[in-house]
Amino acid sequence: MATQTAAEGLVEMSWDPITRIVGSLGIYTKIDWKQRQVVECYSTSSIFRGYSIFMKGKDPRDAHFITSRICGICGDNHATCSIYNQNMAYGVQPPHLGEWIVNLGEAAEYMFDHNIFQENLVGVDYCEKMVRETNPGVWEKAKNTPAPHAEQHGFKTIAEIMTSLNPLEGAFYREALQVSRTTREMFCLMEGRHVHPSTLYPGGVGTVATVQLFTDYLTRLMRYVEFMKRVVPMHDDLFDFFYDALPGYEKVGQRRVLLGCWGALNDPEYCDFSYERMSAWGRKMFVTPGIIVDGKLVTNDLVDINLGIRILLGSSYYDDWQGQEVFVKRDPLGNPVDVRHPWNQHTLPRPQKRDFDGAYSWVMSPRWFDGTDHLALDTGGGPIARLWSTALSGLVDIGYVKATGHSVMINLPKTLTKPEVTFEWKIPKWSNALERNRARTYFQAYAAAVALHACEKALGEVRAGRTQTWEPFKVPKDAISCGFTEAVRGVLSHHMVIRDGKIANYHPYPPTPWNGSVRDRYGTPGPYEDAVQNTPIFEENSQENFKGIDIMRAVRSFDPCLPCGVHMYTGNGSVLKKLHTPHAFASGAAS
Repeated sequence: MATQTAAEGLVEMSWDPITRIVGSLGIYTKIDWKQRQVVECYSTSSIFRGYSIFMKGKDPRDAHFITSRICGICGDNHATCSIYNQNMAYGVQPPHLGEWIVNLGEAAEYMFDHNIFQENLVGVDYCEKMVRETNPGVWEKAKNTPAPHAEQHGFKTIAEIMTSLNPLEGAFYREALQVSRTTREMFCLMEGRHVHPSTLYPGGVGTVATVQLFTDYLTRLMRYVEFMKRVVPMHDDLFDFFYDALPGYEKVGQRRVLLGCWGALNDPEYCDFSYERMSAWGRKMFVTPGIIVDGKLVTNDLVDINLGIRILLGSSYYDDWQGQEVFVKRDPLGNPVDVRHPWNQHTLPRPQKRDFDGAYSWVMSPRWFDGTDHLALDTGGGPIARLWSTALSGLVDIGYVKATGHSVMINLPKTLTKPEVTFEWKIPKWSNALERNRARTYFQAYAAAVALHACEKALGEVRAGRTQTWEPFKVPKDAISCGFTEAVRGVLSHHMVIRDGKIANYHPYPPTPWNGSVRDRYGTPGPYEDAVQNTPIFEENSQENFKGIDIMRAVRSFDPCLPCGVHMYTGNGSVLKKLHTPHAFASGAAS
């Protein structure tokens, strides 16, 4: 049985490991079983990697080859961000065609990864087998609830949607696996190899650009567009049903709206990668950067975003670098740079025993400083922050997608069997588990729409005879630089300092430390911790048979890293249940 603290009436329950998140993710909770609510949560990571340490002294031209190995799923996001970083350091602007090819590769990666996570990993949390096991009452209601958009996706009831998501057996589950293969092919057409690109370099790409290349990509893209015309209404039906079937379910995974987006998919007509003009070309990205606090846009200026980043140690296994060398005192525009900015960070690991009253994780506590508070931003798994930021800025308008100031319009053209369709993602009432998942579906359609635009632009370059894809450059003796983009599951930045032609300091910051951060020195919990602490328990199982599905949905809505098994135990570590089927508690890939 679970151990209860008599004075508090709390039950300790833990999941470790739950997923692999630049190491292994553990979630430690205290649950008020009488009130059926999580009252305390700690997020831990048990593996130290140290890229920022062994990057020192390397040739900066090797940075993208090395940092892409940070992750075996979205390594191309790191390679791309490193390339952006190097372009700034070397003062090189790739040919337009080279940048369109990078955009097509990154768009394919969004489509690939979001699809496989949404349908084959987190989708299992909402499948028939899981719902029947954890909420039999909800399953019975699903069997008798018609799907409002049945004509678009083909499933008559909500129960049929759930059944189609059953791992290995469900029809939609299997179809999504095939779609993932197609999108990976799209990526490889542009960047040679997945997941560590073989044709991506500073100054552009080595891809040989032909009409045939983009036609092959476009053929696969149109099949994906047709697929999305079913997927968006299907997920709307599924997620809307949970709100109706379980009143109050909006509280699962809900936290204050504190979202960060660093922008993605540069427009080569405007982007020259210079720091001095970063504010202007950042706003021309096809995914607009932005900081959203309580639903309001604070800034969409990449210079402001860059200068506001702070790396706090909090409850992590590191020594403070106060008093160490300061690499960058002012940015290229003359603005002061804080000692806790990534340009000035020193990584000083200090292994120790886990102590929830002290240090308990290898993840630091990235924060964004607004001049008053150190904000624990989250990415919402990536898509909800990207769509929210883009919608509020209202800057994107390329025909296939349009930001309105309160929503994002996504237009998908006629395909083989389906007419032209327009979807509208509207800013939701909450940042919670269901809305993070819903946004992921809409962003798949958004990425496809931007890819249609990029493909047209790339074909235009080739037909006009502008087939150069790479621009020569020289490595300076000294430089400071940064790269900003969106990894699949959220914000990604690379900061570099070059001295004597070698890397003197290099710090990649993917969404993992932002979402999985620990309590900082001010006692502010990280996003996983905060979201789980606010989560009520709707599962119908008794304490003895508790699966923790609501907690799992809260954490997985952020799209955490590559899954391993989940071992659930209570009290002092006695095993309650060990799940041998990874699909039941699977999750997405690390960034």
